[in-house]
Amino acid sequence: MTEAGVRRDDCGQTSVIIIGFAAVVLLVIVVVVDAGAAYLERQSLDSLADGSALYGADAAAEGRDVYRGGLGSRDLDLSVDVARAAVRDYLRSAGAYDAHPGLQVSVAVRDDRVVVEIAAPVDLPLTLPGGPERPMVRATGSAVVRPEVG
Repeated sequence: MTEAGVRRDDCGQTSVIIIGFAAVVLLVIVVVVDAGAAYLERQSLDSLADGSALYGADAAAEGRDVYRGGLGSRDLDLSVDVARAAVRDYLRSAGAYDAHPGLQVSVAVRDDRVVVEIAAPVDLPLTLPGGPERPMVRATGSAVVRPEVG
């Protein structure tokens, strides 16, 4: 009993703690599941970006016998248009546009390097209130063409 003669009862306090812990556990589960789904999507896009960069670099360098710096140079004059077309063909043949609706592709040629940037929205299995419904996941792949001279 307390000083005023009123007895304090702690009954119900454990319920509040249990509900609080359950909310935290549910939040952690949502974050882990969504992070796992985003990670798997990025891994898939990484593979597509790397494969399409290799395919694009190979196609862009094919038949290139004229070197920018003369016969002793190791630089090839890569065709951006050929690389872009090859990357699109690779992604189409791999079924990337069907597997990743909303796929966005950017292809750039920098010196002897073909750089492919791919982005796609990911459907998260669980969503947090106020969180993004379809966040974008991005991946970059590049391939270097270095001819053997000598």
